[in-house]
Amino acid sequence: MLDLIAIVGPTASGKTTLATALAKRIGTEIISADSRQLYRGMDIGTGKDLAEYTIDGESIPYHLIDICPAGYRYNLFEYVRDFNAVYADMKARGKQPLLCGGTGLYVETVLKGYSLPPVPENKTLRESLQEKTLDELADILRNYKTLHNSTDIDTCKRAIRAIEIAEFYSCQEPELLEPRPLRNSLIVGVNIDRELRRAKITRRLHERLKEGMVEEVKSLLDSGIEPESLIYYGLEYKFLTEYIIGRTTYDEMVERLEIAIHQFAKRQMTWFRGMERRGHIIRWIDATLPTDEKVDTIVQWIHEQDK
Repeated sequence: MLDLIAIVGPTASGKTTLATALAKRIGTEIISADSRQLYRGMDIGTGKDLAEYTIDGESIPYHLIDICPAGYRYNLFEYVRDFNAVYADMKARGKQPLLCGGTGLYVETVLKGYSLPPVPENKTLRESLQEKTLDELADILRNYKTLHNSTDIDTCKRAIRAIEIAEFYSCQEPELLEPRPLRNSLIVGVNIDRELRRAKITRRLHERLKEGMVEEVKSLLDSGIEPESLIYYGLEYKFLTEYIIGRTTYDEMVERLEIAIHQFAKRQMTWFRGMERRGHIIRWIDATLPTDEKVDTIVQWIHEQDK
């Protein structure tokens, strides 16, 4: 059994469909590596598509989806803790751990085996950064030797939190952060042509708007969640909330959101290419191949690596 199999790639590349088919073939379960599918009630906007976890009438068990309420600010420390618990349980039951998701920070952190202490709030640091623009905050973050994922800093609040985390870890004793990497792991990247990816993103956005994505965000706001809490999550929840509370028109919201999702997918790919530069071997597979053919190829890779 490998330490871990990870299916990664940008949004709209078909990761979940592939991971589900692979899980069925090898008789295992899926651990999510998606930083927003963690939240209950945030379904359409995060693209949970839970129906995808049923294949040929068989439900594939999944983990780390719908584990905390919308409005909560889940963090990397909590993800590492929750991943480790699921991972140990799957190993104990003889199940091959299979990770699937596009949050590169989560994927790389668990592959590197980091055990991260929780990061407390640094009020002085936050106050010193309060007036900075998003670009200025991103420049500050780049000065740290940090694992933080730049795809997660599409708002100033997120960028400030990223700097807060980076500053905290820069002051820790190295032995406290000693990693235990999952060395015998297979990382499969779903490679989708840029223009095809853009077309799928555009189509999927309009489909989700028709499915009731605006109504979903209105429902979350009506439940008592503050607008700024939803804006914190970025992408769909940021732009839809701003539209609902009157900051933008519907057409402006759709146009800006579509651009933001395209930029997000590009940053995801930049992260995965960065993982390769940092020593991770990612085996890329063509997104347009039939699912069975992709699964056959991955199963062959598993056998080759597990000899």
